[in-house]
Amino acid sequence: MKQRLTRRWAAVPLLAALTIDGGAALAQTATGKGGAASGPIALPAGYTLVWSDEFDRDGLPDPSKWAHDTGMNQQGWHNREQQYYAGPRLENAAVRDGRLVITARKEALSSRPDWGGQQYSSTRLITKGKAEWTYGFFEIRARLPCGRGTWPAIWTLGSEGDWPAAGELDILEHMGQKPDWVFSTVHTSSGHGGHGVGDGRKLATACGQFHDYQMLWTPREIRFGIDGQVHAAYPNLGQGPAQWPFDKPQFLILNLAIGGDLGGEIDDAIFPVSYEVAHVRVYQQAR
Repeated sequence: MKQRLTRRWAAVPLLAALTIDGGAALAQTATGKGGAASGPIALPAGYTLVWSDEFDRDGLPDPSKWAHDTGMNQQGWHNREQQYYAGPRLENAAVRDGRLVITARKEALSSRPDWGGQQYSSTRLITKGKAEWTYGFFEIRARLPCGRGTWPAIWTLGSEGDWPAAGELDILEHMGQKPDWVFSTVHTSSGHGGHGVGDGRKLATACGQFHDYQMLWTPREIRFGIDGQVHAAYPNLGQGPAQWPFDKPQFLILNLAIGGDLGGEIDDAIFPVSYEVAHVRVYQQAR
């Protein structure tokens, strides 16, 4: 079955308070779900770099690493989002000065055959069909946009099957209407949309400075962190694929949505607005 590249409203309920202490096992909660967590996160010993983009070649994003996802432009994207995701176009996604710059603009690309009436343009880049991983340490260094209506994300979707059964890992989401708050969420058949599992934290400089957004995904658990500090975690409770579909490949997505259920009311005065990524690195345990 062809996978539907979905995106849904992602609330972050505080379902549990867990503490990670070094390599200690993640505690199980009464509800069987993870949520808030604390402790360190870092590249584990024995892991090696298996994929990266350092954005060191100016121009369009590297087509050997990234594809432009435009599949739902005509009918409109999920979550009542308001953007049109353009194909390769420097105005919306360009590599320059060692950074990927994703720019959302107030414009109607009405001459495009798949235009669906959107009044904003942006970009959604995916590694599907080019690079997919099962387990690993992921680090994405980024500076987020601010302004009412922006909704940038760094996330993964399962390569095999539909959402939510194939799973989704939101390494980072951010809403311009709440500029000092960032969060991470896990979506599965047992909990998705407004019932996704995760947590967030305050980050006063999310828009003004670059930060390392990190995920450590192992067969036992998934941890999310920023600059080496965990804020959310999700355990494998051994309850099967409805709770843990994460023993199969996932692909990476970088996008900047506009408006919608989380982006909210849009302030047209903010455009053009940009989301910058300095590097994307994926490490896996050496075999």
